[in-house]
Amino acid sequence: MADLSCPAVVTYAGGLTLSRIVAGMWRMNEWHLTPPQRLDWIEQALAMGVTSFDHADIYGGYGVEASFGEALALQPSLRDQMQIVSKCGIKLVSAARPAHTIQHYDTSASHIIASAEHSLRQLRTDHLDLLLIHRPDPLMHFDDIAGAFERLRQDGKVRHFGVSNFSRHQFESLNRRIALATNQVECSPLHVAPIFDETFDGLQDLGVAPMIWSPLAGGRLFNGDDAAGARVRAAIQQVADELQRPFGSVVFAWIMQLPSRPLPLTGSGRIEAVREAVAATQFSLSRSQWFEILRAARGHEVA
Repeated sequence: MADLSCPAVVTYAGGLTLSRIVAGMWRMNEWHLTPPQRLDWIEQALAMGVTSFDHADIYGGYGVEASFGEALALQPSLRDQMQIVSKCGIKLVSAARPAHTIQHYDTSASHIIASAEHSLRQLRTDHLDLLLIHRPDPLMHFDDIAGAFERLRQDGKVRHFGVSNFSRHQFESLNRRIALATNQVECSPLHVAPIFDETFDGLQDLGVAPMIWSPLAGGRLFNGDDAAGARVRAAIQQVADELQRPFGSVVFAWIMQLPSRPLPLTGSGRIEAVREAVAATQFSLSRSQWFEILRAARGHEVA
């Protein structure tokens, strides 16, 4: 279970601590930074208290982990100040993986172990703080996954485990076999399904804090020209004006106000965007302001 009392971090039984704001590395190679510039970005994030960095083996066409590791190698002592998260279980058709002939899932024990070991080499570290199964696999076998996780833990290669995009039942089924630290799911004012489909309720019941990908709806909150995007954007801006806070900060605060205490990921290479996310840990919305955004998100009154 997680200790949800501290606004800056979430600490789990077993010793895992993650920052309330997690740096998402998905697009790092699109930022076109040199290794020293990547290192500077990492150092600025750490200075703001963003100590958790989210990866996946497939990010950047199997290239982001290596880019991050290259930067970290310039200042290896930073490793002790951060938590590195990665994911496995998706096989992409890619020039980097010529043997892959069809995009598919693979949650076999052999693939989980091989992927984790490859991530360690790419990231130039001896352990992952947290490893997630990236997507539910129709062919996944819960006992096999738990066995692979336990072997990685015994070998000292991965310290904690979790999943991503799992339903409540899928999470609880695997969690009964091996303790899971988190479920990383999509949530934003334009994607509120986890609030109502028992995903967050189930995690709150277990004392597990979810991680959140795409909290800004992939940019639709800023520039989407659809009716829902415009409606939600106007509601958020109204709250931002009332609180005299940046638009992005209000979105992150809205998500973090959920009682399961979600940990949202940033996805931007702009350090100012990370700073706005961090600022969201310092204030909260009134209940009426929170529901103004939810009403806009759903397009109707709550009752």
